This record gives sequence, C-alpha cells and structure tokens, in this order.
Amino acid sequence: MNGREALPHQGGGGRREGESRHVPVMLQRCLDMLAPALERPGAVVVDCTLGLGGHSEALLSRFSEARLVALDRDKEALRLSGERLAPFDDRATLVHAVYDELPDVLGRLGIPRVQGILFDLGVSSMQLDEADRGFAYAQDAPLDMRMDQTTGVSAAEVLNTYPPGELVRVLRAYGEEKQAKRIVAAIVREREKEPFTTSARLVELIRDALPQAAKRTGGNPAKRTFQALRIEVNGELSVLERAVPAAVRSLDVGGRIAVLSYHSLEDRLVKQVFAAGAATTAPPGLPVVPEQYQPRLKLLTRGAELPTEEEIAENRRAAPARLRGAERIREDVG
Repeated sequence: MNGREALPHQGGGGRREGESRHVPVMLQRCLDMLAPALERPGAVVVDCTLGLGGHSEALLSRFSEARLVALDRDKEALRLSGERLAPFDDRATLVHAVYDELPDVLGRLGIPRVQGILFDLGVSSMQLDEADRGFAYAQDAPLDMRMDQTTGVSAAEVLNTYPPGELVRVLRAYGEEKQAKRIVAAIVREREKEPFTTSARLVELIRDALPQAAKRTGGNPAKRTFQALRIEVNGELSVLERAVPAAVRSLDVGGRIAVLSYHSLEDRLVKQVFAAGAATTAPPGLPVVPEQYQPRLKLLTRGAELPTEEEIAENRRAAPARLRGAERIREDVG
C-alpha cells in the first residue's frame, strides 16, 4: 500500500510503469520530520506501506547512507516498486508482509532497532487505479478489495454472506454510515435475487436506497460503504491497532515515526497511541516522577498536520491526509 489515501485518492508523475499514477502525499514534510533521525550514520528506515515506492525512493535519495526496509502485502506493488528502486538495490530490502508483522521482519533481518518509520495508510494509487481491484466506486469492477489478492475473503463474499446485523455493524463502525440499516436492507433484498459481483450494481443500489437529503451532502453516497467494506476485507483497523505500538517499540532512542492517515478512524488510533506514549504514567501527586513513569515519546506535531492548499490543488487525493509524528525519547523500563 502506498501513495495512500482513503477513498477517493492519488495520481501522479513519472517514467516507469506505475509511476505515472503516483504522487506521494506530504512528501517533503515527511522527509523533514524524519531527517534528524535518518541523518545518523548507519540509520535504518522502514516504509511500512511501500506501494509504488514514491516515499521510499525519496527517502533513499535524500538520506544517501540510510538503509531501507519496505513492507507491502500487495505482490504487484512489490514488483512495480522493485523496478523503481532498482538503482538503490544494495540499500533497499523489500518484504511481502503486512505492517503489523514488522517485529518479525526486523527479527529475521537481524535488525534490533530502527531510526525511522513511515506509515502511509489506506489504499494505494495503484489499487485505486487498477479497475479490476474493485476499490474505486467511480468505475464498474469486480467487488474484490483485497490488498493481498492471494488470501482472505473478497468484498463480494462479505456482501453476499454476512448476516444483516453484521453488515450493519461493518457499515456503522468502519464507514460511519448513518443510513446503514436502510442500505443493508436493500443489499439483503437484492442478494436474494442475485449475488453481488460488481461495484456498479452496489453503487446504484446505495443511490436508490438513500433518502434525497442524505444524497445532497458528503460527495459520492457510496463512499462510506466502500470504505467500510475495504476496512473489513483487509482487517485494517485491527492490523493498525497492533502495528503502531509495535512500530514505536521498534524505534531506537532518538528514532522518529511519521504516520499519514486518511480518515478519522485511522487518525484516532494513531493519536491515542502517540498520546499514551507522550504522557506520564505516574500516580498523581508524586513530587518527583521516577524514570519508569516518564514519557517514552515526544510529539512532533500539534494535533494532526494537514496538506497545503497548493498540494491539494496539484493532487486531489492528498485532501483527506492527516500527518502525525513522534520521537522516541526513552527506553521502556522493566
């Protein structure tokens, strides 16, 4: 995953296969945020969401002595980014893995701690732009939505087999869809006639199911349902809940982490992990706070940083991006 976004998203400018669709979001700000850690001799940086390799290429270019470890669950993304990063072959290690597997990956590579970590969450440009992946609601495609097409259930299977109550939960929890019951009732009615296989039929059903008032705000009315299905199919929030704390633990003291989120559910999880790490855990009233209760993180952003208007004008898929960063300032005690 990379060049990420939540639905809708990214496009871009280059020479090789795949690059023409890919503009890394908030690239300069991410590089500047990670720079103090990556300018150290022997620095290792992890791109947890490689995608088409835009951020990784920039990291390797700017930090000429740094080593990159890059993860992605999408084998096609690994193939395309491997071509892009070929000039840096001796400094780049690409791994087929989901980002919550970071500790295992680093263990296999014999890397105890790293100095920089980048997450660019959501759907990659390639996944959105490849019609047969089924992520985008603007074009008809098979309802797949798996980031790793070699494993797991597809969006069509979720739509056709989940009990109504489960579908309502998915749409409410992951899409924050207020009309979840109305949409699910229509889905259940239609799937009894014929199973869902393509995105266009689902988009049309959602348009027909929603009241007029709900269709007048918030962009494409299918956006929230597609987001919810994608998160459910890929287990995105449960993976993220494990991945961000594991990434923080993988940081060396002085190491930095930057996370780009594209919807409130992702951003809230990142905010909670960073806030907990930056807070003291001492019981109230202690005159001196012992080392074991001191904060482990220093926040690098006041709230979440947003892309500039200029960047959004150049790359509309940057619009929902939210960037948070933190620096590891202490080891865990005990």
